[in-house]
Amino acid sequence: MHQAIDIEALCAERGLRITDQRRVIARVLSDSTDHPDVEKLHERAVAQDPRISIATVYRTVRLFEEAGILDRHDFGDGRARYEAAPEAHHDHLIDVETGRVIEFVDPELEALQRQIAEKLGYRLVDHRMELYGVRLDRGE
Repeated sequence: MHQAIDIEALCAERGLRITDQRRVIARVLSDSTDHPDVEKLHERAVAQDPRISIATVYRTVRLFEEAGILDRHDFGDGRARYEAAPEAHHDHLIDVETGRVIEFVDPELEALQRQIAEKLGYRLVDHRMELYGVRLDRGE
């Protein structure tokens, strides 16, 4: 499901000044196949440029989020996690035991959400769905 999104190119498109440290953070985010939190982003960025502080990572993700380049998620573990804002909509299933995040698209679910909004007198313009679960085959 996860497709690489060129965050550096999105910064240029939106007129954001891209410093060397922001470039490293943008590449780390673009290369991430998970939904890293700031600490994980910092750890990966420092491996490429030891001068990057955690404060720089916080400021950069906030800037990218405000520019609509990043989506911020709170999957119930108390840590904000990030992914490049996808062009195509998808939802998330979070394994509450491991923290693993599974991205999925379900056309029937999308249609049902639109129908519910219409029944309530609204046209759906956006939504975010997060399902939380434990594996069925846990060996119980």
